Amino acid sequence: MKSSAVPALPSDEGQPPGGPFRGPGLRARAVPFAVVAVLAEISLALPPGVQSLAAMSASIVLLLGVPASFALPWDRLPAWATVLVPLACTGWVLALILAAGTTSGVGIVILIPLIWTALFHRRWESACIVAAIVAVEVITSLVPAAAADSVIIRRVLLWGLLGSLISVAAHGLRDRIARSRHDTAVLQEQLREATVARDRDRIAAGLQDEVIQRIFAAGLNLESAASLTTQAAVRQRVEAAGGDLDHALRLIRDTVFGLEQRLRGRGLRQEILELSGSLSPEPEVSFAGPVDGALEPGGGTRMVAMLREALPVIVRDAVLASIGVTADEAACVTVIEARLLPHAADAGWAARESPGLREQAARAGASVDIEPGPDGVRFAWRLPLVAAAAPGPRAAR
Repeated sequence: MKSSAVPALPSDEGQPPGGPFRGPGLRARAVPFAVVAVLAEISLALPPGVQSLAAMSASIVLLLGVPASFALPWDRLPAWATVLVPLACTGWVLALILAAGTTSGVGIVILIPLIWTALFHRRWESACIVAAIVAVEVITSLVPAAAADSVIIRRVLLWGLLGSLISVAAHGLRDRIARSRHDTAVLQEQLREATVARDRDRIAAGLQDEVIQRIFAAGLNLESAASLTTQAAVRQRVEAAGGDLDHALRLIRDTVFGLEQRLRGRGLRQEILELSGSLSPEPEVSFAGPVDGALEPGGGTRMVAMLREALPVIVRDAVLASIGVTADEAACVTVIEARLLPHAADAGWAARESPGLREQAARAGASVDIEPGPDGVRFAWRLPLVAAAAPGPRAAR
């Protein structure tokens, strides 16, 4: 859930009327700027004191006018009118500088309208504020400088406040970016699950209407044909063909309907994808066969744990090019193609690393082969699959 304290970042196009001064979290956005502005105005009481009463009065009027602008009927005003608020804030800074003196150190608050527009306004509005700031600097440069006297307290106060404001704003943006990335990942995962579930239902319906019924009918016909022959060799071949059809039906059921079970938890595919996603550069990953449901209970966890230990050893001296995972009737095989870095590109690298990698594979109940590849080294881990279930009665299909 998004926090109301996180500033909303409007785009340059399609900003709603009064966008920076409307919407949830407005108080959290405005209060830090208001606190710095009020303290800057109060700092006029510090030495060397007020240099111009007229400028001080103008600064107070403009400072009160800025928060009052939040209550304007922005839906009835032109879209460009929002830039008038940070411009008024820039005018308040000019009046404040003239009231306190150009050497008073109060000029640092010119960052208030600049930071506000950079966070919440459009780019062209920020450009207007930059131009206004340049005008303020030109005007203050033409004003005779008064004696600095003791302005250290004001400078320390304002620099500390502005530094805190910038830090809070920057960390708020970083938090918002992190939350946006997390929300995006969650939405992508939900979309992937919904897509797989929809495809499963569609494929299952199609298979039930066409493929499964025809395979079932073919199996019944083979059983009838086997009973009509007296030759043992022919009967044996017909029964073997029926067993193959039984096995095909089980594979179809496990592949299509097994998706529902895999959606409830983290499968081997997702674990390996996340593991490879943490590498830089990210290798190409491919899968073949029923990878998620093929391994025995805990086998996928052991495979991922083994790869989690082995990959840091490999990437220390090589760059991973690809990771391929294949599940067949006998084993789940993970093949990694890696290109050795110059400092490790010698004939003895595989021999040095083989004992540790083979020990890791043995702990997971797997075997590993390390041999030269097309561009470096090829690693192949082999983990046995679950023993196939015995064929059930024909009606079980």
